[in-house]
Amino acid sequence: MIPAAFDYHKASSVAEAVGLLEEHGMDAKILAGGHSLIPAMKLRLNQPGILIDISGISELSGIKDDGRSLVIGANTTHGAIAKSAEVASSAPMLAATAGVIGDVQIRNKGTIGGSIAHADPAADWPAALIACNASIEVMGGSGSRTVAATDFFVGIYETALEDGEVIVAIHVPKVPGTAGSAYEKFFQPASRFAIVGCAAVLEMKDNFCTSARVAFTGVADTAFLDEKVSAALENQTLDDATIKAASEMAASDADILGDHFASEEYRQHLAKVFAERAIRAAIANA
Repeated sequence: MIPAAFDYHKASSVAEAVGLLEEHGMDAKILAGGHSLIPAMKLRLNQPGILIDISGISELSGIKDDGRSLVIGANTTHGAIAKSAEVASSAPMLAATAGVIGDVQIRNKGTIGGSIAHADPAADWPAALIACNASIEVMGGSGSRTVAATDFFVGIYETALEDGEVIVAIHVPKVPGTAGSAYEKFFQPASRFAIVGCAAVLEMKDNFCTSARVAFTGVADTAFLDEKVSAALENQTLDDATIKAASEMAASDADILGDHFASEEYRQHLAKVFAERAIRAAIANA
């Protein structure tokens, strides 16, 4: 449980962190809250030669409203998001999601940027960000670019981040006043990670759904937008028959994971159950 030897550098700016990544290449790792990286280092599953600490970079922290979207700095903690009045008003599902991550210690120290960079297939943020149609702003040696959340998570612990890039912020479109959203998960009791998690954002006109985005985490090797479920809800009156029919399609195209927590068959069942729960909760929240 003791990490291998490493050098440590505390970056004072994003530009400095990017420069250090370019200088040290694959031997360097970014340290933010540390709740993903440090345990892996203790088990020597990850052995970086240099840690670049970005936790003190003030420009990476905080939540801003740019008029159309919320801009959440990569270093913003889960706890700060859970307690934010701006998030609760403009993207309430994200506040709710933040509140069910891990335990109090993890929420107070872990960061949204660190979590999505780690891309654990059972993490909560990926499904919520995909359902919210969020985008990820990253900075590298060649400048900044933005990646849609649907394209950001590409595999188990794999993202669209390129070598030398740092996550700067997450841009989340404000949820319209007529919309409802919810995140529901079946969690592993010790870690609180999602064995299956489902996020739903539904734009409504009375009980008629004009737009739907339903996403899953914990089901496959990466979070994904379930296009079949989403399409089955759009342009429909959301009565019991429609909700149940859409939920039955959950994860039908996914390559479902099986492990010691849940078999493929059980995860498939849970996906249907939690799709229905998330959809009904989103309707209730509209």
